[in-house]
Order: sequence, then structure tokens, then C-alpha cells
Amino acid sequence: MAVPDPSQRLIFALDVDDEDRARALVTSLRPHVGCFKVGLELLMRGGMELVARILDGSEVFVDAKLHDVPATVTRAVRQIVGGRVRARYITVHDGVAEAVAAAQGRAGILRVTVLTSVASDDAGGTEALTARVVARARAAQADGAVGVGCSPAEARAVRDAVGDSLDVVTPGVRPAWATVSGDDQRRTATAYEAIRAGASHVVVGRPIRDASDPAEAARRLVDEIAEALSSLAPPSP
Repeated sequence: MAVPDPSQRLIFALDVDDEDRARALVTSLRPHVGCFKVGLELLMRGGMELVARILDGSEVFVDAKLHDVPATVTRAVRQIVGGRVRARYITVHDGVAEAVAAAQGRAGILRVTVLTSVASDDAGGTEALTARVVARARAAQADGAVGVGCSPAEARAVRDAVGDSLDVVTPGVRPAWATVSGDDQRRTATAYEAIRAGASHVVVGRPIRDASDPAEAARRLVDEIAEALSSLAPPSP
């Protein structure tokens, strides 16, 4: 049975601070990923105008992680959606309902739940951490968000709680074949495991960025996503 284009499930985290390197990565990876995530490194270097130049029409996940009073979050979201960048997602910590209203349907709001760098032992244990993530996912759903960001470890619990109505976007994806030096992610899984657990999209940065051949690394991840999607598809009659 045919499955949705697996490359659209792969989001590349463009976590570099050099414009030339960012452009080179976008050029080589554009055929293999569905979206490019930009975070604080590029945003602090040149703002949304730099992002617009680098992405040159590609869809963008603006990982700003907005965390401020609702009025400030509202104005920041308006700045993002009013510019030249086609934003698929914008991340916020709080002020979800206000961010949704400010986006006016021109970008999807993702609520950050618990960062993947937080170890379960530092959050009262796995059960307590999962409960916190699920509670924030339910609140995001009520506030009109299109999805949440959570680690693969909570993807199944979130999917069980909210059904198919939200995108479940999982950073902290670590392929079995990649080694990340000095890794600060604590709650991780492979792309195959994340998709099987209910993730709609996986975010991968360093395993692609630091590979000797980033395009080949992205292709391997797409194959892994395709395998997971195929395993979830109902059997043909």
C-alpha cells in the first residue's frame, strides 16, 4: 500500500551560524526534506530577512520558542507571518491562543512541551514528565495550536491523548548509525521508533549536518521513515 511522501515528514534543523554554510546545506538537502527549521543561531545573526535569503522560497519552521507576555508573543508572531518567509510552524511556550489569533492561519502554532535536553530524573521521573507533556498537549489543542513539540519518548502518550488532530513533531531523533559528539539530548529515539510511536514529523539536525555526506544521511532517514510508515499501513485487502 502506498504511503504519504516520507520526505515531507523529515524536518532539517538548520542549526548553523554561517550564511554560506546554511545556503549550501539548503541547496543539497532541498530535494530530501520537507521543511527547514531555523532557530536562535540564525535568528540572532540576521533575523527573518537572513532566513528569507537563505531559504529562498522553501517552507520554514521558525523555532523561536516565544516565551513572553501574550501581547509580546502576539506582536512577534505578526512580524513573522507578515514577512517574506513561508512559515509552516512557529514555536511558542505560552500565549498559545494569542499566537494562533495573531498568525491568522498563515502559520501553524506549535507548543513546546518539555525540551528534549531535560532528563526524566530531573523532572520527577518518567511518569511525571509524560503527564506534564500530555497536559500541555491537551491545553495546546484547546487553544487552537496545530501541534506540539515533544520528545519521541512521549509521542505515543500524546497521540493517545489528542488523537490525530494535532501534529506531533519530535526533535531528539538519533539514527542508530550516527554518533553525535557531546550530545545534549536526553530523551531520544530513532526516526523509525518516533514514527511508529505516533510522531507526524521528525526533526533532525546534527546527524545530517555533521555527516560526511548530508544528502546521503537525509536519504537514509527518509528510507527509515518510509519503512516505519509502511509498517503502520493496514494490509491490502
